[in-house]
Amino acid sequence: MEYDETSGLREAIEASPDNLPLRKLLVNALLRQNRHEEGEIEAKDALRIFPNDIQLKLALAECFSEQDKLSMALVIIEEITGHSTPPAAAFLLEAKLLLKSKNPQDAKISYEKAVLLNPDLKDTFLESEINLQIGQNVEPEPERIRLGGNPNADNEDTDSSIGIERPKVNFADVGGMEKVKEEINLKIISPLKFPDLYKAYGKEIGGGILLYGPPGCGKTFIARATAGEVNANFIYVGISDILDMWVGGSEKNLHAIFEKARKMKPCVLFFDEVDALAANRTDLRQSAGKNVINQFLFELDGQYSNDGVLILGATNAPWHLDNAFRRGGRFSRVIFVPPPDAKGREEILRIQLKDKPVGKIDYAKIAKKTSDYSGADLQTLIDIATEGKLEEAMRKGKLIPLETDDFIKAIKKQKATTKEWFGTAKNYAMFANEAGIYDEILEYLKK
Repeated sequence: MEYDETSGLREAIEASPDNLPLRKLLVNALLRQNRHEEGEIEAKDALRIFPNDIQLKLALAECFSEQDKLSMALVIIEEITGHSTPPAAAFLLEAKLLLKSKNPQDAKISYEKAVLLNPDLKDTFLESEINLQIGQNVEPEPERIRLGGNPNADNEDTDSSIGIERPKVNFADVGGMEKVKEEINLKIISPLKFPDLYKAYGKEIGGGILLYGPPGCGKTFIARATAGEVNANFIYVGISDILDMWVGGSEKNLHAIFEKARKMKPCVLFFDEVDALAANRTDLRQSAGKNVINQFLFELDGQYSNDGVLILGATNAPWHLDNAFRRGGRFSRVIFVPPPDAKGREEILRIQLKDKPVGKIDYAKIAKKTSDYSGADLQTLIDIATEGKLEEAMRKGKLIPLETDDFIKAIKKQKATTKEWFGTAKNYAMFANEAGIYDEILEYLKK
């Protein structure tokens, strides 16, 4: 029969339960034999008698680590490394835990501390794993589009630029908005999935969609998610990215952005607050503003092909947009982005609360009481509820989960911000809606 050293150690501890060296020997023996669950039990039992022993805490953290209880292990390690003279082995274990947690940069710092304190702890395998993971996590610097600046200036640093993204969000991250997703899928995603079919019918892959609705309802987020859904590049363009103080600069900026999008297709080119850039020319007194609009129209359907460039515009005031932008090949599809319905509000709440400490939440009840709330309103509601719970948690010194009542109380402080927008939109929908573009606003108000 094979000898088990732990049996003798257990007998000795029974006879002398307050013997710290014996207890350490037993825990370490269990660790050597990969009996980590037993090691955890023995380490906890010993710490009840010797609660301040760092070596026992380190052994318990190692037991947790080997069972992939990473957060529990890190809590103990953070306590140990917070001491004035922590052992080098604690930093080494911290490095391993951080690497398992996909945090190689911090793992490298902890590993270097361990080796600095004790060069004998040098671990070439761990070192190579850290460097490998750092290499995998380093993403290339996103390309940028250089814009504007004084054409006579020598210093290029005076120029501004905007970045090109590869969004990691997709439609699964968007709560509600099913009708909007459906429209975007038909106009944008399907052509990219079935290019041959669209070309056979003489349809270009690309074109424009105008998203309109009250502020805070996710127009920018759905645009970014669209790019993520088709794994396309994404260029966010704000009014400040286009307008330039130099004569002709705004037109050059607009052309540079479109040119970059054409070279990096498939690409989603998103113009936020597009009404400020493409306002009705009859309302403009200055020719400079008209020149920018004419350049915009030229880029949309001039001599350049936008095949593979998906152009999205967002606006809170579509009635201020020049009618020329709604013609075929430009922003020919106009989509109303309303506040989320009850089901959508539930989805948004679940998505936004998934990483927060929550107890029993009646999402349906909260959704019912937040009619007309935008996605931004719901985020503010969560912030208010969280602040209240955080104050309670700090008073009691422990984590307290969010409950339904926290949100019911917060609703009294946060009202829907969309109602003012609908007050204005209703007038346009009723008295300036010959083409029926705003019929969806009236349908929403009837509900």
